[in-house]
Amino acid sequence: MPESSDHGAELDGLPIFWRSAESDAQAVPLYLHGVPTNSDEWVPFLQRGGGIAPDLPGFGRSGKPGNLTYTIAEFDRFLERFLEHLGLERVSLIMHDWGAVGLVFAQRRPELIERLVVINAVTFLPGYSWHRTAKIWRTPLLGELSMGITSRRVLRLLSRESNATPGPMPEAWLDSVLDHFDHGTQRAILRLYRSSPANVLQTAGANLERLQMPTLVAWGLKDPYLPARFGRDYAQALANSQLLELADAGHWPWLDRPDLIERVLAFVSGEPA
Repeated sequence: MPESSDHGAELDGLPIFWRSAESDAQAVPLYLHGVPTNSDEWVPFLQRGGGIAPDLPGFGRSGKPGNLTYTIAEFDRFLERFLEHLGLERVSLIMHDWGAVGLVFAQRRPELIERLVVINAVTFLPGYSWHRTAKIWRTPLLGELSMGITSRRVLRLLSRESNATPGPMPEAWLDSVLDHFDHGTQRAILRLYRSSPANVLQTAGANLERLQMPTLVAWGLKDPYLPARFGRDYAQALANSQLLELADAGHWPWLDRPDLIERVLAFVSGEPA
């Protein structure tokens, strides 16, 4: 079992944090988390198959300065600079939720990408409208108010819909989110959502059909935020893809179905899903 280690550095003046563990995969697995989480969510993957998992700017232990825009384009540029900083010439991208910004990078620099894994990812396709919580965050004042009242009790209540397993999200998940849910992360979330209306999301996926690398689309069908049809739409848009639907899993499907971890790791190692 690979041993995970923590790293910190400065990238263009921005403090960044990432975890890494040795991997036998042909291309290094690069894990991209979503909202409101951080690289903590990838620890089970790193412990089994290795790879690299950064805290994206604005999240976790990375820098959260007020001068960043926290737009899709800015995260795309960050990923390119992060790979340059680590000297990585080829990676496999494993993306969850807003980790989908990796798809924008993949469309722009496909020669750097060996394989793709898309897990209940924000939808860069036609026809998607934001879920209830996202609409609140996108609304001025209401979004700020919702951030300000977020507590363990509130998060436990809201997260009851996130997974298929009865009850709120696990305590370790709640701890990880709340430990890093400071003003900087709240600001990053609001700016990201407010800079991403439907037309921006669709533009972000304008060239998905050009991506030819092997792709696994894994989708928990009990996701209240990203309906099942968008997993199928991603699988249709990405030419060389396999679709894995999990009827008994929610937005973080590996928490409901831990066997998904091994299936993802097998895929990035070159095996079919």
